[in-house]
Amino acid sequence: MSFQNIEVDEFKVKMKEENTVVLDVRTTPELAEGAVPESKMINFMEPDFAEKIEALDKDKTYLVYCRSGNRSARACEQMAGMGFAKLYNLLGGIHAWNDAD
Repeated sequence: MSFQNIEVDEFKVKMKEENTVVLDVRTTPELAEGAVPESKMINFMEPDFAEKIEALDKDKTYLVYCRSGNRSARACEQMAGMGFAKLYNLLGGIHAWNDAD
């Protein structure tokens, strides 16, 4: 596997590290369920997802999440295939994030 699945506690610790980007790969209507602070949204379901991801800095660390953790895992796989090396998937997605508060 070219990315790591992590729990909310570790996700929060990594958010404080330098050169880290929190990436929300959900759809706009899903924002109603809440969002991780300061996250950048790139919808995994959009046809230009790969194009938008390609424009990102490959040297940064990416903390990726979605609604439940499935789409973000697929996004991490795709990003790894594009040369991103530091990828972390939030297990349980925004649901786990919201339950942790």
